Amino acid sequence: MAGGQERILRRRIKSVQSTRKITKAMELIAASQISRSQARIVANRPYRHGMRRIIVEAALADPAGAAKLLATPTDVDVAIVLVVTGDRGLSGAYNSAALRAGERLVRKLRAEGTHVRLFCIGKKAGAFYRFRGMEVEESFVGFVDRPSFTDARRVASVIAAPFIDGEVQQVLLVSTRFLSAATQAVEVEQLLPLAMPAVPVDNAPTKLKGYTEFEPEVEKLLTSLAPRALESEIFSALLEGAASFHVSQQRAMAAATDNADELGQTLSRIMNRARQDSITTEIMEIVSGAEALRSGK
Repeated sequence: MAGGQERILRRRIKSVQSTRKITKAMELIAASQISRSQARIVANRPYRHGMRRIIVEAALADPAGAAKLLATPTDVDVAIVLVVTGDRGLSGAYNSAALRAGERLVRKLRAEGTHVRLFCIGKKAGAFYRFRGMEVEESFVGFVDRPSFTDARRVASVIAAPFIDGEVQQVLLVSTRFLSAATQAVEVEQLLPLAMPAVPVDNAPTKLKGYTEFEPEVEKLLTSLAPRALESEIFSALLEGAASFHVSQQRAMAAATDNADELGQTLSRIMNRARQDSITTEIMEIVSGAEALRSGK
């Protein structure tokens, strides 16, 4: 019986060691992707801030002309909710936090009488909401680990079309923001109408100095800039989501590797104890046999 237990323990230890190799490799891969993702976020910031600055200055120059595209709608009959997750799991709470936040937002809007059109980025979001019985109008997959601006443009074109046609009054984004390597937070952001920054971006003046003439007029200019600004915001969300995913996966795999090490040590101790019990039993049997022979003589 002890020998059988020892064989079982050997198989379990071998299985744990194999799993540890996988988790360690995934940890190293995720760690190597973090710095690259952070570099892409930093490289994208000038374009994003420049786009926001133009919108702020145009809105300050003609508030009335910018009201349509820079206002929070009061009556929303139809809204689009875009949820950003990953294509893969094994990343801690990265996917589940965004999925739960998106589900709460959809239920809140429906409770207020708003019809919600749900769009998803990432395999995990589409599978989750379909399993929960929620209709997903379109799901974008295959690029969340290393997104490109072309991917953001494709998503933006699909999302912006109903808003431009007047079918939708509001577009909301649920994504994970990369605040730092130690902090990531799920946020809900209004994409359309364009959200007016609460504070000036890059020290943008709260009041324009001198005279600025816009060509074309502000309303037409913002109508042309809105799709570009939407692409920029979606691309930023994709970049920050990718960085957050890699950080979460690196942490999860590091914890899994530590757990595998601890479990391997525990199983090794149990196996050594079982081996000692087996050896002790065999010695006792030999001694008992020797004593029986001696008594028989």
